[in-house]
Amino acid sequence: MKALKFVCPKCGSNRYELDEIRTAGGGLSKLLDVQNKKFTAVVCERCKYTEFYRAKSSMLGNIFDLFVGG
Repeated sequence: MKALKFVCPKCGSNRYELDEIRTAGGGLSKLLDVQNKKFTAVVCERCKYTEFYRAKSSMLGNIFDLFVGG
Protein backbone atom coordinates (compact mmCIF):
# COMPACT_ATOMS: atom_id res chain seq x y z
CA MET A 1 0.00 0.00 0.00
CA LYS A 2 1.43 3.39 -0.90
CA ALA A 3 1.80 6.16 1.66
CA LEU A 4 -0.83 8.88 1.94
CA LYS A 5 0.01 12.57 1.89
CA PHE A 6 -1.87 13.00 5.16
CA VAL A 7 -1.58 16.16 7.24
CA CYS A 8 -3.83 16.27 10.29
CA PRO A 9 -6.14 19.31 10.05
CA LYS A 10 -6.26 19.50 13.85
CA CYS A 11 -2.59 19.33 14.93
CA GLY A 12 -0.56 19.36 11.68
CA SER A 13 1.13 15.97 12.20
CA ASN A 14 1.82 13.78 9.16
CA ARG A 15 2.04 10.50 11.10
CA TYR A 16 -1.02 8.28 10.87
CA GLU A 17 -2.40 4.77 11.28
CA LEU A 18 -4.86 3.06 8.95
CA ASP A 19 -7.75 0.96 10.21
CA GLU A 20 -10.95 -0.50 8.80
CA ILE A 21 -14.50 -0.69 10.09
CA ARG A 22 -17.62 -2.37 8.73
CA THR A 23 -21.17 -1.32 9.52
CA ALA A 24 -24.63 -2.60 8.71
CA GLY A 25 -26.77 -0.53 6.40
CA GLY A 26 -30.50 -0.21 6.83
CA GLY A 27 -33.40 -2.55 6.20
CA LEU A 28 -32.74 -6.22 5.56
CA SER A 29 -28.96 -5.98 6.03
CA LYS A 30 -29.49 -4.59 9.52
CA LEU A 31 -32.03 -7.29 10.36
CA LEU A 32 -29.68 -10.07 9.19
CA ASP A 33 -26.60 -8.36 10.70
CA VAL A 34 -24.86 -8.16 7.30
CA GLN A 35 -22.16 -5.55 7.52
CA ASN A 36 -22.29 -4.26 3.96
CA LYS A 37 -20.70 -0.83 4.47
CA LYS A 38 -16.91 -0.69 4.68
CA PHE A 39 -14.83 2.35 5.68
CA THR A 40 -11.12 3.01 5.92
CA ALA A 41 -10.13 5.13 8.90
CA VAL A 42 -7.08 7.41 8.87
CA VAL A 43 -6.09 8.15 12.49
CA CYS A 44 -3.58 10.83 13.47
CA GLU A 45 -0.95 9.22 15.73
CA ARG A 46 -0.51 12.40 17.77
CA CYS A 47 -4.01 13.67 18.58
CA LYS A 48 -6.16 10.69 17.38
CA TYR A 49 -8.22 12.86 14.99
CA THR A 50 -9.95 10.40 12.64
CA GLU A 51 -11.26 10.69 9.09
CA PHE A 52 -13.38 7.96 7.47
CA TYR A 53 -13.39 7.12 3.78
CA ARG A 54 -15.91 4.78 2.16
CA ALA A 55 -14.36 1.69 0.58
CA LYS A 56 -15.87 -0.98 -1.63
CA SER A 57 -17.18 -4.00 0.24
CA SER A 58 -16.95 -7.44 -1.31
CA MET A 59 -19.98 -9.68 -1.60
CA LEU A 60 -17.94 -12.66 -0.37
CA GLY A 61 -17.05 -10.75 2.81
CA ASN A 62 -20.72 -9.91 3.36
CA ILE A 63 -21.75 -13.56 3.01
CA PHE A 64 -18.98 -14.64 5.38
CA ASP A 65 -20.17 -12.04 7.94
CA LEU A 66 -23.72 -13.41 7.67
CA PHE A 67 -22.66 -16.96 8.59
CA VAL A 68 -20.09 -16.19 11.30
CA GLY A 69 -21.88 -13.23 12.86
CA GLY A 70 -18.95 -10.87 12.10
